[in-house]
Amino acid sequence: MNYLEQPLADFLDSVASGEPAPSGGAVAAVAVALAAGLCSMAADLSADHLADAAELAERAERLRRRVAPLAQEDATAYGHVLAAYRTPDDEDPDVRWGRIQRALSEATDVPLTIAETGAMVAEIAARLTREGNQNLRGDAVAAALLAEAGTRAAAVLVEINMGAGEIADDR
Repeated sequence: MNYLEQPLADFLDSVASGEPAPSGGAVAAVAVALAAGLCSMAADLSADHLADAAELAERAERLRRRVAPLAQEDATAYGHVLAAYRTPDDEDPDVRWGRIQRALSEATDVPLTIAETGAMVAEIAARLTREGNQNLRGDAVAAALLAEAGTRAAAVLVEINMGAGEIADDR
């Protein structure tokens, strides 16, 4: 089942299960999506404090819609990595290694997008913390912290996947 379509309790149970996914990338995507949702709400309620509050809310909403589906995409990409590693060792080692590298490259792209999106959400949250409705400062700070956590987690996954796959490009 798609993570976005299941109840929160079921998603949390899936994360805590003994299954390999959803895991860190999916959780990072959800953290950034939650941060973007808080930004959208805080911006909507900051119209008296920020001339561009509506634009900030719209931008946060676009980012939320962009990052939320990446939870599922990360799990799918990780599944491809596991399948590549499970390829029998009796296959041509170069072919097997190429399959693993391609899967790790794909698995790198998803958290990279999560991290990039999280950085944009964090910028919005920081601005709302400073200039938005101060009655919602706690929400803006929570958004900033969630965005930071999701961004950092996703960035670590990028480093891990690139290292494991010996991927030497400029991502």
